[in-house]
Amino acid sequence: MIDVHQYHRISESTHRIMNPLAPDRLTLVGEICRYGSGSRILDLACGKGELLCQFAARSGAKGVGIDIYPPLLADARVRATELGVADRVEFLEGNAATPLDLGHFGVVSCLGASWIGGGLDGTLQIMLSYAERRAWLLVGEIYWARPPSDELATRYGQRFADLAGTLDVFETAGVDLVEMVLANDDDWDRYAASQWLNVANWLDADPDHPDAPAIRAERDESRRRYLTDERGTLGWGVFVGRSA
Repeated sequence: MIDVHQYHRISESTHRIMNPLAPDRLTLVGEICRYGSGSRILDLACGKGELLCQFAARSGAKGVGIDIYPPLLADARVRATELGVADRVEFLEGNAATPLDLGHFGVVSCLGASWIGGGLDGTLQIMLSYAERRAWLLVGEIYWARPPSDELATRYGQRFADLAGTLDVFETAGVDLVEMVLANDDDWDRYAASQWLNVANWLDADPDHPDAPAIRAERDESRRRYLTDERGTLGWGVFVGRSA
């Protein structure tokens, strides 16, 4: 069985944003928040750090990104240098679910990694522990755009809800859901289909790699699942909340 981090490192090798969020929508999320140069931003499970680097570059804000996978953090530090914000952002290796003494932040984000809290509800609680009063909470999360098949529901368990159910989770957590920026079908297609090409290019470059059969099998399975069951059923968006 292939390591999930290794697979995503290969399949998303050309991606700066490791989810179905188009670059212009990431810009829109930043505009919604209206954070300033004095803001501190925390990005949990930050991946390649694109959100943190972009937000710092646009506003002069400072921040911290945390991720468990060192190769992604290396990419994030390169990106920070490219955008001229290496002196304002810091990337730490670690489990984003583990409490750290980092103080409080005006923006706390977790895009596409609600597994850190065992689901959206637990992840919101982790985010709230770092949030200043009236902080922005940015959660990238899957939702059911239409009722899933039994197979898809079993695969993802009870982790996801429809849009109204997502609102319920925010309300139960005491977080005011004030905005959302949703991916459309084309955003999903660009995210999913580009991964097939990235894996194909990797296999062409190193066909005898010992992990090649497992990487190919994972790509083939995820491609078929996307085309037969996930497309149009899985929604994805950044849900923008405010802490109390």
